[in-house]
Order: sequence, then structure tokens, then C-alpha cells
Amino acid sequence: MRDLDTNLHEFERRGLLRKRREVDSPAGVRMQVDGRELLSFCSNDYLGLANHPKLIAALKEGAERYGVGAGASPLISGHSAIQHALEERLAAFVGMPRTLHFPTGYMANLAVLPALATPGDTIFSDTLNHASLIDAGRLARAEVIEYPHCDPNALEVQLKACSSAGKFVVTDSIFSMDGDIAPLPQLLDLCERYDAMLIVDDAHGFGVLGDKGHGVLTHFKLESSRLVYIGTLGKAAGVAGAFVAARAQIIEWLIQRARTYIYTTASPPALSVALMASLDVIENDEGEARRSQLRTHIAQLRTKLADLPFKLMSSQTPIQPLLIGQNKKTLDIMRALDERGIWVPAIRPPTVPQGT
Repeated sequence: MRDLDTNLHEFERRGLLRKRREVDSPAGVRMQVDGRELLSFCSNDYLGLANHPKLIAALKEGAERYGVGAGASPLISGHSAIQHALEERLAAFVGMPRTLHFPTGYMANLAVLPALATPGDTIFSDTLNHASLIDAGRLARAEVIEYPHCDPNALEVQLKACSSAGKFVVTDSIFSMDGDIAPLPQLLDLCERYDAMLIVDDAHGFGVLGDKGHGVLTHFKLESSRLVYIGTLGKAAGVAGAFVAARAQIIEWLIQRARTYIYTTASPPALSVALMASLDVIENDEGEARRSQLRTHIAQLRTKLADLPFKLMSSQTPIQPLLIGQNKKTLDIMRALDERGIWVPAIRPPTVPQGT
């Protein structure tokens, strides 16, 4: 067995050691962290719904009606009526025929590629895709080819040279570290021309992008039977879980073959009640007001950060990356901000490439 102590010391020496902090408050603008109140710049609760009174009331109501656990996997006895209603509501929300609900976004992403891709198929993956999509490609018994970040021209060259019977293009919608948006219209056009499926992880776009927060497909006005859409419910929606949306046959196949759906206990039904309330808020006038406020905050932050001696990367989304470079310098800045009562995380390799 490797010397774990030596490895941990080496991680610390290189500024790569990760440490947890204890939060003793709801997600919000100001949070109690390790016994101190800090102004938080590190939450993905983009619309401030994680502590919304309507969602809290709905969760209480759901727990009183359904209890606090599902009791089994969905294919045994864990698929509750309220979860089924949530799946139907989500399908209407994103404009897709059917959806399938998962306990986490990671599990949803791990479900799709291993269930759909087979030996002899080829998966084309953006180089900056989330770790869950990378892991899904590794679990699928298919060849994985990375294409340069957000580069449809390079992807077309790769697709044109591919003779596989099954081809899958997989991408984040909003990239979780850079904050830029994938060129989905061009990617879908390539998939139509080269007979490929397009799998989109909209973890950071659901609730934020598109008309009434309906997500990145609405943002770009995209419709196609070649689309598989993955939405996360623990970020802008403020609760937990995720879903896969696609044509009916794909969802039925995932029910039969997706291991992260079949072999895990279902989410507590009470969470589905809270999520139904969340979708109501996202779609109504309050949701639009919160998205407008979010856009105002993004613009204000970018204006205030523009004169700093570090690169503010191009992003109009809630993810605003300030590129420092060295691990030690990044940690020093994080600590200095912490001393001023501001919580900004230092994102280091392997989450981002070396030197970034």
C-alpha cells in the first residue's frame, strides 16, 4: 500500500490539500462558518431558494405526508406518486417527452453514457467537461475522444473521421469552472449532420437560463429527438437531486439499464414536494425578479473586479472565475479575503488545469 502520509504531505506542500469547513447556518448571502459570519461568494444556490419559506413549508408538508425516507429503490417500492408527478412536471418544464429522476446530478450523469453507449461506439467529450461526465465516459465501454473546449470546427473533423455506428457528443451547458456557455446550436447541427446524439449537462443553467428559467435548451430554442438533457435540482432549484430528459424510448431504456437508477434507494418523497414548490417559484414573477437581480449582481461584480491585476475570464453566468495562476498565491488571496469576512474558495488542480 502506498504511503498515504507521504502523499498527504506532498499535497500540502504543493498547495493542493483540500480542507472542509463547518457551516452552521442555511445556505445564504451570510453564513456561519467555523463559528464566524462570512459573506459567501461560493454557493451555487443561484436564486436564493435553498432557504425559501415556501420550499421549507413544502418540505415540512411532504415529510408529514410521506415520512423522511423512500424505503426502497425505485423499481422495488420507492417510486412514489409525488416523484412520478415531479417527473411529469419536469418534462413539461423543459419541453421534453419524459424525464427520469435521480438522487444526485453525479448519478444522473453516470447513468446516461454507460446505458446508451456500447463497445464499438464513440463518445466525443469537451476537454473541460465536469468530472461526472468524464467518469461516465470511462464507465461506458466505448472509445472516448476529447475535442478542444467549445470548438465545433475541431469536433466536426473528428466526427467526419469517425466510422462508429453509435456516436455521442457530450458537454456541459455552462462550464463549472470557466463559466462560459457551450455552442449548443452548432453542436446540435453537427449531431444532425453526422448522426450523433447530443448529451447536455445543464447543471448550472437550469433555473437560470432561458424563458422562465426553463434552461439552456429554451435559451437557444433547441428541439431535437437527438437531445438528452440532464438538469440538476440542487443548485438554482435550491433542493437536491437531478433528472434526465429525452424521448420516451431513451427514458424507458434508462429505467431498464441505468445502474445508478436501479441499484440505489430512491430520494425521499418529501424532497419532491419541495421541488414542486421550487418549480413554481422559478416560473413565476418572483423567479424572474430573482434572475434579474442575479444578472445585476453579475454585472456589478464584473465592473468592480475589472481593474484587478488578475484575469477576469469571459463569463456572463453566475460562475465568475478570477484567474490567479499559482496555487500558493491563490491560497494567500483566499486567506486574506477570509480575514476580511469574505468567503471565496481557491479552486486548484485537478479541478482546473495546472497553472490556473
